[in-house]
Amino acid sequence: MNEGYTKYIAEHTMALAVDFPGLTELDNARTKLHELGLIGEIPGGPGYGNISIRYKENEFFISGTATGALPILGPDHYCLVRSFDLEQNKVITSGPVQASAETMTHGVVFKSCPEVHCVIHIHSRAIFDGMIKDKYPATPQSAEFGTPEIALAIAKCVSEINKDEGMIVLSGHDEGVIIYGPTVGRALQLTLELNFKYGRA
Repeated sequence: MNEGYTKYIAEHTMALAVDFPGLTELDNARTKLHELGLIGEIPGGPGYGNISIRYKENEFFISGTATGALPILGPDHYCLVRSFDLEQNKVITSGPVQASAETMTHGVVFKSCPEVHCVIHIHSRAIFDGMIKDKYPATPQSAEFGTPEIALAIAKCVSEINKDEGMIVLSGHDEGVIIYGPTVGRALQLTLELNFKYGRA
């Protein structure tokens, strides 16, 4: 698993933490996902999984890189993504930590559907295999994590789903799944439903 290694060009400005709207709800959702092992850290390796919330227009807050081991984050562990450019493979951010390696993945979901308010990225062998078997919307195996290719493939899936909520299996990003919804609560609910359906097997 290559999770956790940033592949885009980062233009980051260090800044004070922001107690942004929805932080408590977002952090509580992330803590629940961490407890289930859907977000976390490989022993001796990088972290996996992240969560984000729309701030205004296409700006969003996302859990920072190298935070997978922490069960509870708080304002000091989130980063504001101000903009991203797929063609230049560049992300512009600010905050006390740098953004997750999957920042562009989250960004294209927000950009593709203005009604989406929360994006969750989890890792689970059981959920991943189950979604592949049941033919959920999927990105191509050739689209690797953290690249413009996978971001474009996700944007295509979001467009085809054509709803403010959805679940996408990242075929070229082993164990990776994206879930999004109009609220933090709905995105979390969809994730827990996937875990109940496949993760308990």
